[in-house]
Amino acid sequence: MRGAGGTDGGAGIFLIGLVMMVAGFYLLLNAIVVDVSFGFGMRLYGVGGMNITSGMIMIPFIAGVIFIFYNSKNPIGWVLAIGALVALFAGVLVNTQFRFQRMSAFDLITILVLAFGGLGLFLQSLRTLSR
Repeated sequence: MRGAGGTDGGAGIFLIGLVMMVAGFYLLLNAIVVDVSFGFGMRLYGVGGMNITSGMIMIPFIAGVIFIFYNSKNPIGWVLAIGALVALFAGVLVNTQFRFQRMSAFDLITILVLAFGGLGLFLQSLRTLSR
């Protein structure tokens, strides 16, 4: 009988590692707080001494949409619309902040041992045991 992943590694270690890994990474990702500061008056970029807000990014987008609906083969409209969407998406990503919730060192160590210990057991079960 073959073990996990078609190897002789062992299905028991595979399942224990999988459960530990899923629980650990769930707790780790659950402890991360994502905060996005986004709005039409929020600063996305700074060029020179001028702040560019997300509302200002919508002006070339609107112009691009007008050009696209007037003549869809006009490359200027596509460049304006797609460029504005890319700038808006990049600005939202740049203004996204990740931080940990307050937790004790014991909680963090337990989460890390579960996540990465489970990953180690999971990977160990996928290799062939030498007997």
